[in-house]
Amino acid sequence: MKVLQVIPSISLEMGGPTEVVLNLVRATRQLGVDVEIVTTNDDGNALLDVPLHQRVLYKEVPIWFFPRAAARMKDYIFSADLAPWLWHHIRDYDLLETHYLFSYAPTCAGAIARRQKIPYLVNTMGQLSPWALAQSRRKKQVYSWLIERHHLNRAAVIHCTAAGEVEDVRNFKVKTPIVTLPLGVNQPHLLPDAKQKLRHVYGISPETPVVLFLSRLHYKKRPELLLQALSTLAEQNQDFHLILAGSGETGYENELKNLASSLGITNRVSFAGFVMGEDKDLLLQGSDFFVLPSFSENFGIAVAEAMAVGLPVVITPGVQIAPEVATAEAGLVVEGMLEPLVEAIAQLLKSPSLRQRLGDNGQQLVKQRYSWEAIAQNLSSVYSAVIHKKKLPEHLVSQSSLNKVFSVY
Repeated sequence: MKVLQVIPSISLEMGGPTEVVLNLVRATRQLGVDVEIVTTNDDGNALLDVPLHQRVLYKEVPIWFFPRAAARMKDYIFSADLAPWLWHHIRDYDLLETHYLFSYAPTCAGAIARRQKIPYLVNTMGQLSPWALAQSRRKKQVYSWLIERHHLNRAAVIHCTAAGEVEDVRNFKVKTPIVTLPLGVNQPHLLPDAKQKLRHVYGISPETPVVLFLSRLHYKKRPELLLQALSTLAEQNQDFHLILAGSGETGYENELKNLASSLGITNRVSFAGFVMGEDKDLLLQGSDFFVLPSFSENFGIAVAEAMAVGLPVVITPGVQIAPEVATAEAGLVVEGMLEPLVEAIAQLLKSPSLRQRLGDNGQQLVKQRYSWEAIAQNLSSVYSAVIHKKKLPEHLVSQSSLNKVFSVY
């Protein structure tokens, strides 16, 4: 099999999806599937310094980069050179998988695939959740009517990562078969004495519980709600230190710093910026619990990464692996409002034994469900079924899907 993954950008500023696609391709290639990526040189407000118009190894993955238009156009990320290349080379591949919606690269790839009779999968990346569709609502309504719903209904398969995402796809009036495959988590590189090292780096008392927020700094993730909840606990003389790890627009970061100052908790909050590698491992392994009160997450890869190292989590129902977390008793799932968030954080601050129990459960959940190797094997079986026009693996197919591959021509 030869498979092409199409994604508008693999900038680290895009957050979890970049790491997901890179890890997915690595794991699938290890199984012998010939997988490549085509994307742009987009890097947020800058451009990646990479060779263009040629196949290169980037982070151990074969990728074709094409120049992004000078104006980024938010998430649309137009590239004039991408369509001609796809038109001339799409038949070099047996199958495409596109990532994201309402964006040039996946839209263009889907249209060309249909014209040249190449089957394709669509990974919606959580962009059909009610919260996501409410952003730039009118533009998305028009785009959906003209392009996106047809793009989805002519796909061979929709690739979802959680049951909530399946529901969102069906509510969008898409009848294409759906497979549900969670995302994976890399095995952590264990750091000895991580808790002591973290407290030394950030100047935190050894007895103070550390609360971790590790995600892109964006209003969708609701870090301001977390700051407000911790301000309430500070007024109750609760001991804690919050580390906000992640980057975002400069104006929004400054708003969060000003909010922490106005709430009187500046000395209890550290802004770590974007972290990766050992710095990220240190935060995950050295903290006491993880909080993500997000409006919407199609999966929540940072949540799974936290559970992988035994970190209990506090999340909202908008994080679509929330049902799995609740069932496994790996964390606390609370409504995204101030009072329940305060109560959940207070429980974990007061009870090391509860943190230990939830953290142990989370590690078991990750081992059982979120192995990249198992996910790659399942996805490869889906690819094979689509290419050879066979039934999809029954254990992966949404109950609301017919167990067959729809004609995409």
